[in-house]
Amino acid sequence: RASPAAMLTATTFPTTNCGGSVRCWSIPDSSITSLTTTPSSLTIRSRRASRSHPVRAMIEKERAETQRPDTFLRETDDNSSGDVRASFEKMIREAQDSVCSAIEAVDGGGKFKEDVWSRPGGGGGISRVLQDGAVWEKAGVNVSVVYGVMPPEAYRAATANGNAKPGPVPFFAAGISSVLHPKNPFAPTLHFNYRYFETDAAKVMVTPCQYYTDAPGAPRDWWFGGGTDLTPAYIFEEDVKHFHSVQKSACDKFDPSFYPRFKKWCDDYFYIKHRDERRGLGGIFFDDLNDYDQQMLLSFATECAGSVVAAYIPIIERRKDTPFTDQHKAWQQLRRGRYVEFNLVYDRGTTFGLKTGGRIESILVSLPLTARWEYDHHDALGMQQPEEGSEEWKLLDACINPKEWV
Repeated sequence: RASPAAMLTATTFPTTNCGGSVRCWSIPDSSITSLTTTPSSLTIRSRRASRSHPVRAMIEKERAETQRPDTFLRETDDNSSGDVRASFEKMIREAQDSVCSAIEAVDGGGKFKEDVWSRPGGGGGISRVLQDGAVWEKAGVNVSVVYGVMPPEAYRAATANGNAKPGPVPFFAAGISSVLHPKNPFAPTLHFNYRYFETDAAKVMVTPCQYYTDAPGAPRDWWFGGGTDLTPAYIFEEDVKHFHSVQKSACDKFDPSFYPRFKKWCDDYFYIKHRDERRGLGGIFFDDLNDYDQQMLLSFATECAGSVVAAYIPIIERRKDTPFTDQHKAWQQLRRGRYVEFNLVYDRGTTFGLKTGGRIESILVSLPLTARWEYDHHDALGMQQPEEGSEEWKLLDACINPKEWV
């Protein structure tokens, strides 16, 4: 007779963002006396065997590719969504090229390392990182276009409404994500991210890890999200005003309510609750945006992504060669620690990627090469509670009490 292990049949389901796919195994009901699952294995006890057989899920990770494809989209994308998907992919790939060119020009010698990857479940991405350049400690600019199925907890991480769907949710996601960490403590860190999401009806499980069928009734959902924000260690008001003016100009082309609404959203989102302070000096941020015309929001995201170079590069040109002391560098390192805390504890994009088996190198590229967490460091450096009126105090005050810059 065939052993229980021989009677297993494989069904493959794609996972999510930057990941691979999970191969689940189904067993004829008549051969099972008990079935136990853990996060890493499925244990089957058979009537025909006296011992348990652990069967581990096989994660099919992303594959390295030797060249960039013309598109990561599937040929089977239907016409109702294909135009938006194609236009958004074109936009993020052009934005990646323009930002990387500007970064390399400012650095004057550093070059981006590029990794192209694909997923068995569909889609892929292009990750570019410049490390240890003349100006940049680490600069990452990634694009991805992926298909998959996310569990309810990942759906909660992907959307701001916090309501989990009843079962695994098929999705499409495309986005550009970048974090730029300069070496000079007077040159600010920049983060920007623009993304487009679609989800289909939730799936329900018929038998353990065997088949999924469409849940009835739920239509396809879509939304845009993203933003651009500035995180300096020291405040130069002309820099912050310039940055916010560019964000406001991009917003005002579409709706005068966008900038004040998305500026507040940014201040509220990049809030480190356990520190009672913001990560930086804000910018704009929005999510779950689908209450406007879809083509208008596509144009808005395109405008915002296209404004990054004009908002940021002039600031870097002014500050990259400013002389600094060891104390200036130490303060930058402590503020970088705050950056890491927010990204690993609160950031929804990081949470979504980690919960859905995403490409780890792409998810954690946002972290700086160096940061510090001094124990009781206000005694050592005088910086936990900087002296009122000092430059460090001005930054901390602005992170605790958000200001209107334009």
